[in-house]
Amino acid sequence: MTTLLDLLEAHVGAGTLPGAVGLVARGDQVEAAAVGAQDAGDGTPMARDSIFRVASITKSVTATALLILVEEGTVALDDPIGMWLPEVAKPMVVRTPTSPVDDAVPADRPITVFDVLASQAGYGFPSDFTLPAVQELFTVQKDGRVPSNFPPADEWMAALGRIPLLYQPGAAWLYDTCSVLQGVLISRATGQPLPTFLAERIFGPLGMVDTGFEVPAAKRDRFTSFYRPSDDGSLELADGPDGEWSSPPALPLGNGGLASTADDWLAFCRMLLAGGVAADGCRVLSADSVRMMTSDHTHPAQRDIGRLFLEGQGWGFGGSVDIERTNPWNVPGRYGWVGGTGTAAHIVPATGTVTILLTQVAAMGPTPAPVFREFWRYAADA
Repeated sequence: MTTLLDLLEAHVGAGTLPGAVGLVARGDQVEAAAVGAQDAGDGTPMARDSIFRVASITKSVTATALLILVEEGTVALDDPIGMWLPEVAKPMVVRTPTSPVDDAVPADRPITVFDVLASQAGYGFPSDFTLPAVQELFTVQKDGRVPSNFPPADEWMAALGRIPLLYQPGAAWLYDTCSVLQGVLISRATGQPLPTFLAERIFGPLGMVDTGFEVPAAKRDRFTSFYRPSDDGSLELADGPDGEWSSPPALPLGNGGLASTADDWLAFCRMLLAGGVAADGCRVLSADSVRMMTSDHTHPAQRDIGRLFLEGQGWGFGGSVDIERTNPWNVPGRYGWVGGTGTAAHIVPATGTVTILLTQVAAMGPTPAPVFREFWRYAADA
């Protein structure tokens, strides 16, 4: 009988991954496997507590933090974000998605907190990257796997504010940018740096001791190296343990800036499955907020605009929500996301299942690599 260890070792043996950590949990039963090496060069063995750049699965943590502020009344879902982000208080919108960036009109209404939580603010990436406004956005919304691409928040916001929206607020689901906006909004609304707020309100209560925007020197012996596939199929080193995550970023990226471990992420996922309650009984988020976070907020026309990213899926807050059974693992109601550094975390509320797979090989597009599909199929059959 194939085990999780067998599945992951096959991919390491084939040379497609230097290493991986996989975890499937259902209730108190947890199957975990760590295989291969943290670094392809020195052969440091992978361990269950190895630290990975988790990329876009960061989005669910950022959304959780903003929902905490909604619950406390610091912000409201229908508040215009211009109250804290004046740079985008009066956005312009290109007349049509194909219009040049200088053919723009005022937005019909302000961008709200709900818009940024649901990735419907009008900023972000559709399926067509060739559109003029999207090409302009690429000058500001750069690759988050390289945090040094981003200037401090005030400078980034000023640059974003000069770019027109691709769609009117609420009209489209667009990927990525809204999660950066969420992080800046949290910091400005609380007067705290985003890392501080996350540490106090989420990581501390959940015991996520190895999660943050920086990996300190004392932990770098557990920090994996990050690779990109080359044209010939070999793996090229993109970032080492002493690279991008060795110092605090100028802009802590709410869309993908965290480093973490499988067990830290398990604690976060279990909190969602428990309706917002941590293992020790501490409430992080209300059950109503968790339901809102893990429910689809899109309609067919919005999903069509983002169909490159959402295949059989809608979007909650900070993650996708499966709405069609397109594969054995795509169970309607499954919530989570895949990160561009070869990471994925999902919960299946119907079965109480958590699935986490952490690798250190970049995803070069929205289609999951074979190891993910095999892992999800394995978890669905477990």
